[in-house]
Formats: sequence, C-alpha cells, structure tokens
Amino acid sequence: MSRTVTRLAVAGGLTALLGGVLAVAPSQAASPAKSHAPAKHVLLISVDGLHQSDLAWYVKQHPDSALAKLVKGGVDYSAASTPVPSDSFPGMTAQVTGGNPGTTGVYYDDTYNHGLLPAGTTKCDGSVPLGAEVDYTEDLDWNKNSIDAGQGLSGLPNSILNLTGDAKSLINPAKLPVDPKTCKPVYPNNYLQVNTVFNVVHDAGLGTAWSDKHAAYDLLSGPEGTGIQDLFSPEINSQIQINSQDPALAAGSDWTTDNGATRQYDDYKVQGVLNEIDGYDHSGKTKVGTPAIFGLNFQAVSTAQKLPTSDGQTGGYLADGQTPGPLLSGALDFVNGEVGRFTAELKKDGLAKNTTIILSAKHGQSPKNPAALTRIPDGPLLDGLNAAWKKAHPGAGDLVALSTDDDGMLLWLNDRSQAAADFAKKYLLAQSGTGNDIKGDPKAFTHSGLTTVYAGAEARKYFHVQPGDTRVPDVFGIAQHGVVFTGGQAKIAEHGGAAEDDRDVPIVVSGAGVDARGVNDQPVETTQIAPTILRLLGLDPQRLQAVRIEHTKVLPALGRECD
Repeated sequence: MSRTVTRLAVAGGLTALLGGVLAVAPSQAASPAKSHAPAKHVLLISVDGLHQSDLAWYVKQHPDSALAKLVKGGVDYSAASTPVPSDSFPGMTAQVTGGNPGTTGVYYDDTYNHGLLPAGTTKCDGSVPLGAEVDYTEDLDWNKNSIDAGQGLSGLPNSILNLTGDAKSLINPAKLPVDPKTCKPVYPNNYLQVNTVFNVVHDAGLGTAWSDKHAAYDLLSGPEGTGIQDLFSPEINSQIQINSQDPALAAGSDWTTDNGATRQYDDYKVQGVLNEIDGYDHSGKTKVGTPAIFGLNFQAVSTAQKLPTSDGQTGGYLADGQTPGPLLSGALDFVNGEVGRFTAELKKDGLAKNTTIILSAKHGQSPKNPAALTRIPDGPLLDGLNAAWKKAHPGAGDLVALSTDDDGMLLWLNDRSQAAADFAKKYLLAQSGTGNDIKGDPKAFTHSGLTTVYAGAEARKYFHVQPGDTRVPDVFGIAQHGVVFTGGQAKIAEHGGAAEDDRDVPIVVSGAGVDARGVNDQPVETTQIAPTILRLLGLDPQRLQAVRIEHTKVLPALGRECD
C-alpha cells in the first residue's frame, strides 16, 4: 500500500517527524508491562540467509528436530517477506522497529547522505560541501582485524565473552560522518530515525540484550542510545584467530571465508545468549536477570549459501535449486543444534512456559538455482557511467558519489537533478557485456544485469519519501534473477536487492502466548515482528514510531491475547 512520510532532514540526534507523530517523548514511551502479559521473555533468533523453503525442507527431513518442534509448537508464517533492499541492516532494523527503509532512514550498512559532512570534518562553517559516505560496517571498529574490535582483550578468541556490552565504545568516532549543525560525529544509533522495541522495553523498566556481527549494530539501541543494555558484538569480518579446519585458508582471512570458522564464531554468540537465559550478562559473570527481549543473529547458513566450497564441501544448493547442498545442510544442522541448546536451557531454568521464541531472517540469498548465477563486475559499469557523464558534460566530475551493489544496485549521485538520474538510468539499461557463471565460464548479460531502474523521483516514490530526502538512493536498480555484482568468483549468491530468493524468509512464533498452531499462509512482513514482540510482553505496539507511521500490524492468529 502506498504511503507518504514527511520528515525533516536529519543529521544526528533524534529525528523530528512532522505531522504530530512524536506526541509522546521517548522517555514516556512505555508504561510498565501488564501483569497479564502473554510472555515474560521473548527470544528473537535471526538466521541470515534462511529461506522459508529451507526451513520447510529441514522440518520435513528431520521431523523430530529442535526446529521441527519449534514450528509444530506455534505459528509458521509461510508467506513472510523482508523489506527492500534486502540487506542485513534494513532487515534487522525492520524486525525491531516495524518500519521500512523510507521510515527508518536505513537503506544499507554502507550508504551516502547528502546532508552530512565527511568523517574527519572539523570545520562546519560551510567551507566543506555537504555529502558524506555513511559507513556503518566493520570499518568503524578501532581494530577491524580483531574479533574484539580493538578492545585489547588477551587470550582471543576464547576470551571473547569478556567483550564489553557497550558496543558504542568499540567505535572510532573519527570514522563517523559529521553533523553539520553540531559538528559532532553521527553514531549509528543517532542515525536511526525511529525508536526500537529495545527502547520501549527498556523504558518500561525491563531488561534488554542483543548479539550481532558488528559494533555498528548499536544502531538498534535507538536514537536515545539506551535501548540495549547488553550488546555483544564480536567482529565477524576480523581475521580468524584459530586453526581453521581448512588448511588452505589464506592468512588474514575473516570468519566468513570458512564455514567451519563461521560456526565457531556463531557459537560464541550462542554461549552469550545461554548465559543470558541463566540470568547473567553475556559474559556469564554479572547477575542481571533474564532479559525481557534478547537474542542473536546467526551467520553460518549465509556463508554456506555464498561460498563455492568450504571444509571440503560444496556450498549452496543442488541443481534443482531447492535442496540444500552438503555444506548448507550441515549449517542447518548446526543452527538446529544451537536452537536445541536454547530450548533445553529455557526448560532447565523453568522459563520455557513464559518465553516466546521468534525465528526469522534479516534476508534470504539469491540465486538458489546455481544455473541462474551470473556474476557481473560492477566496476567497469560505473567507470563507464562516469566517463559518459563527463563526456556529455565537459568539466564535470564523477556522477556517482557512492555505489552499493550486491544483487541490486543503489547509486547516490553528486548531481541530484532528475536529468542526471535519467542519464544514469538510460546508460545502465543500454549496457551489455560478459560476466561469468557458476563454473566461472563466460556468460553474457544485457541491460547491466538489471530489469528495472528507478531514477530520481521514481526512486523516491518507490521508497515512499518526500523530495529533498537526503538519504534515499538517487538510482535504484532491480537485478535480473541470478545476477550478483562482483568482480571475482568468491561467492555464488548474495543479498541486498529485491529478488524473491532474497525476500522469502520464515517467521515462526512459538511458546508463551501462542495458542494457535500450524501454518498461516497470509502474506506478512518481518516489520510485523516488532509490534508482536511488544504485544507478547504486554506493552503497547503503538509506542513504536514506525508502527504508527506505517500502521504496522501485529502478526495475525497468535491467540486471543495477541491478536
């Protein structure tokens, strides 16, 4: 459904949303949880790359597994989808805010903002032109090569549970874009335009915790920066500090380049959550009580889908494009085992009857069918676009300010005119060339590997934002099925676009407060997880700003107390 959101341009601090949306101050945004709340705890589990079809296949193959028991014990939403772009940052933000990128302001983890100043700017007197990369990846860490992001722990990686729960302290402010009004760095949480479930739950006096892959996920603490009390964020793109199972693993490789290493990395976060179930902080040293809302993100399924081979096994899917191959099947076994550890710990601690488990994914992965893969190097396409622009406009600089391309194409332009956006669209749709297929053999492509390109006003309309929005991509390209923009052959799938394989993910809600059982095939979105979490905890979903803006509904058919 089309919607229009009016907002003020933001550069750090809380966003001022027009139209009387913020009638209640964030500190007043939640009343204490009701005594008759359906659940006392919600454990949110997000499995990067997990498709609904993967879950259905696994449950069918393993009917007595922990995942099967989770599905059979609650509601399995079989027609769920993630936002577009289907990247981790907007995907996770959707789950905890109830909003899409046009509302949250979060389009990707590496974007551009025409209203901010570049990192390192110290003079905000107008002498530095507006426009800055907003890089909320591992690049923010004090030391992105270390799993502790530069905290300086000894005995790594086995000591990683001693990582601080104050993830913001692991971010180097010199690497952050700068607010031209205050001349101060814009931390990830400042960049988010709406509050999160962590804010509402924390304001109600209840405990909050989360575990994710970069310190930049402090974004989820919300504009006030106080939402997550314990954010455990070991750096996944750091250099592996264990003896890998793969003797051929290159020196300096990160945890995502070897699936066995990714599982080891995920297991650290699992242990942190087990400690939280037991009533401690993630380190297992400080007694704080089991959080009302907590959970983690898994990476093992995602790397098993993307790696051509790892640990002597083939990644991705079999030729039918549906059946997980050996590496992916093993990664699903791994996640199933870890979910089993969670359910066993909840039962041991007497928490099973008052805890709801929600299983979903930030994104899927595309393509599932190996024969559909077309890898296209995007560098030559963008170089060609810039060259064509300069030729048509003598004396002009590059047209493209920043490009983020995985299996979609997001461009921010130095010239924001409609004419410039149309120029980029026309150029891209006219390009043909040769990429490579699943075997690395040449494979022709047309239209730059794109089906549709939204330019200027078209892109604003697509994302439901007003003219003058400083964050929205100036050009957004929908990739042809199977296209992955990459200069190498190191991956066989990606996410970040609008492909069906990217967006079809599971939502399972099981446990306390869930009277219904079975498959619900109504189309739902992962944005509906956020208001559902609050309803389960006896809190008002309308306390979420994005829920009010987008009219996001609680997931249907959970039971009388949650409908």
